[in-house]
This record gives sequence, C-alpha cells and structure tokens, in this order.
Amino acid sequence: MSVLPAAPPDASAERTSPLAELALLARRIGAMCLVELQKLRHDRTELVTRTVQPALWLVVFGTTFSRIHAIPTGSTPYLDFLAPGILAQSALFIAIFYGIQVIWERDAGVLAKLLVTPTPRSALVASKAFAAGLRALVQALVVVVIALLLGVGMTANPLKLLGAAAAVVLGSAFFCCFSITLAGLVLKRDRLMGIGQAITMPLFFASNALYPVAIMPTWLQWITYVNPLSYEVDALRGLLIGTPARLGLDFLVLAVAAAAMITIASAILPRLARG
Repeated sequence: MSVLPAAPPDASAERTSPLAELALLARRIGAMCLVELQKLRHDRTELVTRTVQPALWLVVFGTTFSRIHAIPTGSTPYLDFLAPGILAQSALFIAIFYGIQVIWERDAGVLAKLLVTPTPRSALVASKAFAAGLRALVQALVVVVIALLLGVGMTANPLKLLGAAAAVVLGSAFFCCFSITLAGLVLKRDRLMGIGQAITMPLFFASNALYPVAIMPTWLQWITYVNPLSYEVDALRGLLIGTPARLGLDFLVLAVAAAAMITIASAILPRLARG
C-alpha cells in the first residue's frame, strides 16, 4: 500500500497575528526600557545636579516675579503658573541631550550590536524615548516637591497626576527622538552638545512656560503654536493647577509628535551606527 504524502504545513499557521506581533514588540520595548533604566542607578549624581537649575528658576525667578506682578496671569499666582513650565523645562533638558548617549553607544560598539539583533529599530528608539520619559518623571518629582515647599497649590487627584505623568513621558519621548535624529545628522558628540545648548533655551522661551500666549507678539505666538513644549506645558498646567486647558488637543499633538519623531529617528539610526 502506498503512503500518501504529508500535506505541506499551512502557511497561515506559521504567520503570526498582528496582535501577537504587537505584543512581541511591546515586550522588546519593555526589555530595552529596563536596560536603559538600569543606567539610572549609576546616574544619581547627574539627577541631583540637574535639579539645581529648576530649583533656581522657581526659588529666584518665580518668587521675585510673584512679588512684582510683572506678568499678568489672572487669578492664578505667578509661582503656580510657572511651576508646570519649569517641570516641563526640566524634562526637556534631560531628553534633548539623549542623542549624546546614543553616540557614545555607537563609539563603544554597542549600537552596532543592537542593530543586528531581531529587535526592530523602532523598538530600540521607542525604548530610549520612554526611558527618557521615566528619567524625566524622577526629575519632575523633585521639581514638584520644591514647588509644594514654596506653597504652590497642586492637585492631589490621582487621575490628574497620572495624566500629568503621561504628558511628561510623551513630551520627553518627542525631544529624546529629536535629539537622536540630530545625532544621526551631525554624528559627533561635540557638535550635538553645541546644537543642544543652542536650541534648548529658544524652545523654552518660545513656549508658554514663562508667560501666557496672549501677551506675546504675534510672530512669537505662531512659533508657540508649533512648539510641542507649549502643549506639554498647557496639559501640565491644566492637570496640576486647574487652569483652563485644551487637554484633548494637547495629548493629540504630543502623541502624534512623539510617534512621528520615533519613526524619523528609527529611519536615521543606521546612518548614526555607520558614523
């Protein structure tokens, strides 16, 4: 009796579902995030030193301008108005130099090894983006404590606090990937350091962190509308202080901007690895 040949395996059975692929991607992003966060244990001194500048903005600039009433903020005390802006600024300063770390990994040969693993480039970039967000959250917690000690009235609503944390993570993810993109263009640490220092303060001053948009000149208002930092500050101010905010628009802009920049940074990562 002849034996019938075995049927070929069903190709559809070998094909993973989109949900399984997303779950695998999420696990790889989570694993890479844990690797990134392990580095946080060795950077405690850096976190402390980065706290000095936000503290000076709140203690010196904030309290002084609260006394002279130079900036109109309506019924909101100026220090309360300022605190979310300084919180966003501290997150910006952490994320905008993240590309320097990626250049260091390239020089040490780490980046090339990561790129030959099965982990997608988007997962590598996303893990760094969200690790930057978690670093920024640690920094933000310190800023919140300083603000509370200065008498700033912030909400204790856990849902609003979670929303504020999400805004910080999304904003940090955008600026981290923006920094990685710049690193892929300039390829050198000293160049990136110079560019980072050149753009951080303009980004900060061309936002609503220090003053309301309504009192800005028209040309600066237009810049504010395309500055993601402004949407992060608006969300933080609305959630933490309770001022009127367009939270739906704020989170939409932050999410779309972060996703777009993760895509761009993922595309330019191989160029950075080749150096």
